[in-house]
Amino acid sequence: MSRAVQGGGITIDTLPDNMTRVVEDSGKYYTWRSFGPDDRRTQELWVDMNDVRHGQVRVHGILSNSYKQAVRVALSFDFPFYGHYLRQITIATGGFIFTGDIAHRMLTTTQYIAPLMANFDPSYSKDSTVQYLDNGEVFVVQWEQVRLSGKESEGAFTFQTALYKTGAITFSFRDIPLSFDEIGSVEHPVKVGLSDAFMVISPSLQSPDIQRQTIYEYHRVEIDTTKISSYSAVEFTPLPTCLQHDSCESCLSLNQTSGCSWCNVLQRCSDGMDRHRQEWLDYGCPEESKNATCEDYFRNDNSTASSVTPEIEDVTFFTPLLKSCESDDETKHHILKASSDVKSDSSTGSDGLASTGVIAGIAAALVLLVALVLVALYINYHPSAASPLYLIQRRKTHWPSWKFQKQQTGYTEVEGEGHEKESTVETGPC
Repeated sequence: MSRAVQGGGITIDTLPDNMTRVVEDSGKYYTWRSFGPDDRRTQELWVDMNDVRHGQVRVHGILSNSYKQAVRVALSFDFPFYGHYLRQITIATGGFIFTGDIAHRMLTTTQYIAPLMANFDPSYSKDSTVQYLDNGEVFVVQWEQVRLSGKESEGAFTFQTALYKTGAITFSFRDIPLSFDEIGSVEHPVKVGLSDAFMVISPSLQSPDIQRQTIYEYHRVEIDTTKISSYSAVEFTPLPTCLQHDSCESCLSLNQTSGCSWCNVLQRCSDGMDRHRQEWLDYGCPEESKNATCEDYFRNDNSTASSVTPEIEDVTFFTPLLKSCESDDETKHHILKASSDVKSDSSTGSDGLASTGVIAGIAAALVLLVALVLVALYINYHPSAASPLYLIQRRKTHWPSWKFQKQQTGYTEVEGEGHEKESTVETGPC
């Protein structure tokens, strides 16, 4: 696991009033500003969870009673993150949101929104909660009165992050009792910022039959933690990306974005550095878009050409992630397998084979139905047998939650409901 492209340098400008510091990321995805305790914008960005005008607040029972655990939550709107539209995120007790599609053991490494990622333990106190609201325009997560594991006596932290439908992101801090030097822990990373990554699958160098997975962290925004204190805030503004263009003309125009290429077979605009990287390579988009113009695509669309669709095998994402990083030149393209439908003239022989196939299919379906009925009857009359217990266990393993085991750095699935805290009600999806 390594970073393919750095996020760029940081520039800090001090305004004449010496109160507001404007900090901008030199990357092409976000610009951001930090605000101190004396700035009016700090109070404006804080979302009062007790104000019913913002929407219904949901206290998550599992997260509010757990240590190092994360749970998936669906959004009511499409949230643009690095140009990708997300409809589901994963809230973690450790003060961050995981934004990836595939939950892997390295949730804290890439693809996150972290107002204050640290070793928090909401289960320590009944006053600690993880709550959120979603009113269709903004999704807010608040970690309230959470304490650091092993440093519980140092005080409680209260902070939140808000994800806006426009793509804007804010971090707001109400209570930060410790400096970041004191927050640090060998058991858990401490981060404030954003990160995104993509996964590329390629044949292993040792064996072509084994597929190799590499995660590329292509951009990261790291906030200067010395600017984070009680009653401070950070506001992120998204910049235009290649992915927002839906036509060749707008993609190749330099009015808003630069470095974009148009892949006609995918009808997608990209610079090759996003979560669709795998598909971009599989369909040969780097070669197709090289020195091509929109007029070239228009002429090709009008000509007669066969459509070639790559055959991509399904991959199970449970193998360990590699720690090596390949450059763009080293990334190998997958071999595309073209398949075509072959039709033959109808004949008596083919009709006979078709009839035989239909009869065989019906017979197989009847046999399967009878087998299912017998299995159901067996489970009903033998509830304690090994087979029905196995089916129940398999059903439970699909509960969409993960947690850190203590003294470990990875997420694993958990089972069962969380116990509710006094005076809190879990009303949201878990």
